[in-house]
Order: sequence, then C-alpha cells, then structure tokens
Amino acid sequence: MKSCALLLLAAAACLTSFVVPVQTRSHNKTVKLYGFDWKNCGPPDAPAVLRTLTLSPDPILVPGDLTASASGSTTVPLASPLSLNLTLEREVAGFWVKIPCVDEVGSCHYPDVCSLLDQLIPPGQDCPQPLPTYGLPCRCPFKAGTYSLPESDFYLPDVDLPYWLTNGHYRVQGLLGAQDKELACLKVALSLHSG
Repeated sequence: MKSCALLLLAAAACLTSFVVPVQTRSHNKTVKLYGFDWKNCGPPDAPAVLRTLTLSPDPILVPGDLTASASGSTTVPLASPLSLNLTLEREVAGFWVKIPCVDEVGSCHYPDVCSLLDQLIPPGQDCPQPLPTYGLPCRCPFKAGTYSLPESDFYLPDVDLPYWLTNGHYRVQGLLGAQDKELACLKVALSLHSG
C-alpha cells in the first residue's frame, strides 16, 4: 500500500491528502515541487472546506524542510466510510491528460480515507507533532467544527516517485464524500522536477 506524501491538516477533512501518494525509499535524487496553488471546487455551501493553506519555500524540496499553515472547517462529522475520488492530470503538449490509477497512484477511487489514515497512523499510536500541540486529530471521526494549524515546520522524507510520474505540470482534483453525498472538493496544481 502506498502512503501519502504529506498530511498537513487531517482534521480539515483530509483535504490536503490530495498530494500524490508516493512510496518512501532511500535514494539520492531531489524532487522539487513548485508553483503550488489550490482552490476549493465545491459549491459555496459545501459541508467541508479548506479556508487557508500556505506552504513554503517555493520550490519545495523533497527531501527537505517545509513550513505550512492551514485552516478548514466542516459542518458535519467526518466518519468512516469517507470516500475520496482523485483525478490526476498532466499537461502534455498544451493538453491535460488524465493519468489512470496504477498501483493505487493516479486517478483513483479510495473507498475509505479513514482506513488509509489508520494504516498511516495505527489506532493507539500518538498523532505526529505538531497536531497534538494544537489539539488536531489525525484519524476519523473528525467532529464538526473549525480546525487550524498555525505556521509549523515539517520534514519531508526522501521519496521514490513512480517511473511514469515525470517532470511536468500536474493538477489534482479530490472529491471527498460519504453516503453518496459530496462533502468537499479541492483542486491542487503544481509542477514537479526530479533531478
């Protein structure tokens, strides 16, 4: 099972888990992520929204240090099963091409994000810092309310990208849902360079 590269604000409906999943391995390549941009793509009255998200530096180096802050809210509890539909696209010759789901990476459907979070951070294990410092949960259920992560420092570990995830411009759309209802929609755009 692949793991998520970064879970900045699990409490805000796992919205930042839309970053492409990768498998951690040891190697000497540096991955640069630059031009990161995001926006909500659901209706104005969507139950769960990301209000703010800032990441620095630009480019983000992997492995390397990242400073992030975020805030979000949900008007409904977020509990299992919480589905996630990801659409990953790459710009090719001026056109956006959908990348299929290969080994759980790409344009994939995840039937329960909560079970993925349990794999990343098993029940009984403490949530990673700084989430506990700010009273933020890291696994389901997430209570209705507002969540905020003040500016915090993270270390992004070394990752080995799938061979087909090459240098270029990417965009990802994530739809979070439960019981056939859309709860949140987030679009992320970024460029990737691996050298």
